Amino acid sequence: MIIDLPSTTTSQVNKKLVELRESGGAVALGRVLTLVIVTGDGTEVEKAIQAANDASREHPARVIVVARGLKQAAPRLDAQIRVGGDAGASEVIVLRLYGALADEGAGSVVPLLLPDAPVVAWWPSDAPESPAKDPIGALSHRRITDAAAEQDPIGALQDRVRSYTDGDTDLAWTRLTSWRAVLAAALDLPPHEPVTAATVSGAADSPSTDLLAAWLASYLDIPVRRLEHPRGPGIVSAVLERPSGNVEIVRPDGKVGSLTQPGQPDRRVALQRREVRDCLSEDLRRLDPDEIYEATLHGLSKITKGDEAAEQETDEEGEES
Repeated sequence: MIIDLPSTTTSQVNKKLVELRESGGAVALGRVLTLVIVTGDGTEVEKAIQAANDASREHPARVIVVARGLKQAAPRLDAQIRVGGDAGASEVIVLRLYGALADEGAGSVVPLLLPDAPVVAWWPSDAPESPAKDPIGALSHRRITDAAAEQDPIGALQDRVRSYTDGDTDLAWTRLTSWRAVLAAALDLPPHEPVTAATVSGAADSPSTDLLAAWLASYLDIPVRRLEHPRGPGIVSAVLERPSGNVEIVRPDGKVGSLTQPGQPDRRVALQRREVRDCLSEDLRRLDPDEIYEATLHGLSKITKGDEAAEQETDEEGEES
C-alpha cells in the first residue's frame, strides 16, 4: 500500500502512521533499527528503496528516505508512506524536500525516528566528505557510504581516510568479504610459510582493489603492489608470494575465480560481484566500530601503485635483452 501526502508536515506523517497502525495493524512495530537513506530526488531513489526492502527481510526497519529536490523550488515537503508488499519487511517513509527545506533533512528525520532504536545512515552516492559531521550522520550509530558510486571513487576513498570516525563503513569494503575469506582460507592450508610480498590488480577506478591491497599490507606487514588492469571489472587478481610458490586468485570475468597454490589442485571459487542489497544486509548486522576497516584505511598509504601492462612490457624487454 502506498499513501501520498503532498505538501505536508512531519507531524501529519506521524499522525498517518498511527492511523494505519490503529486501523488494522498495517504497520508492524517489530523494527530493530531506523535506516535513513540520503539521496537526490531522481531515479536512484527507487533503487535505494529496493535494496533497503531486500535487506529489511533480515533486518526489519523503519526506512526513511530523504530525497533532496531542487533548491530553487518553493519550500515544500512531499511525503509518501509505503507499507505491506510495497515495503518488504519494513515501513518506508519517503520525504521529498524542496527549496530551503532541501538542506533540512535532519530536522525532518528526527520526529520520525523510532524510540530506543539505533539509527543507520546510508548515502548510496554523493556522500559528504565527513559523514560523521553531517547533521544526519551525527544522529547515526552507523554511517554507510559507497566510494564506488562516486564520480571520483579513489578520491572518495581518500576522503574516508581523512574523515574516519568510529561507526563509519563503506560498501567498497563490504564487497571484499568473499575475497578476504578465500585468501584467509588458502593461507590456512600447508605449507604454512610466511607471505613475503603481494600484488593486487584491478580496474583503475576500483576502490575495492585499493582496499584489498591495503588490507594485505596492514595485516601481513609486507610490501604490496596495486596494479591497474584494463580488463576489470573491479578486482581481477590477487597474488601472495611465498618461498615454495605463490597463492594466486584470478577472476577475469567478475563472476568466477580460479585459486592456484602449491601442493593443491587448482580450484574454481565463486566470486560473483556482490549486489548492493547483500552488502547492505551485511553492514546492518553490526553497529559497533569496525577496527579492521579502520586499520585498512590507514594501510592505503603503504601500498605501491603501478600499471600491469607497463610492468609486463618492462619484463618482456628485460627477457629480450
